[in-house]
Amino acid sequence: MIGYVKLAAIGASALAMAACTSSGTAERNAAAGAALGAAAGAAIGNNVGDGNATRGAAIGAAVGGVAGAARGCSQAGDCGTGNRPANYDPYNYDSDGDGVVDARDRYPDDARRW
Repeated sequence: MIGYVKLAAIGASALAMAACTSSGTAERNAAAGAALGAAAGAAIGNNVGDGNATRGAAIGAAVGGVAGAARGCSQAGDCGTGNRPANYDPYNYDSDGDGVVDARDRYPDDARRW
């Protein structure tokens, strides 16, 4: 039972770390990565070493969640954008200067895509 609580805490942490994006792509990929990582980790943990599927699932969920969030950030291009002013308003600001305000721009930091 404790293992499942730890697994849920790790998954929630991965989602919370990825919750800083505007598109939701990182969040979806973090959740999918955590789920796939947990399943793979449980299978591997059950069949290798001491046979502890719970620990394998927790490790797999953590690694999968982080990898999924990183993939989502690279796909959406909306993580780690530190070049915005303190009074940033996505409805009145165009970060990349492509003529599309950030609220309507899927790639607010890439002038070649919108």
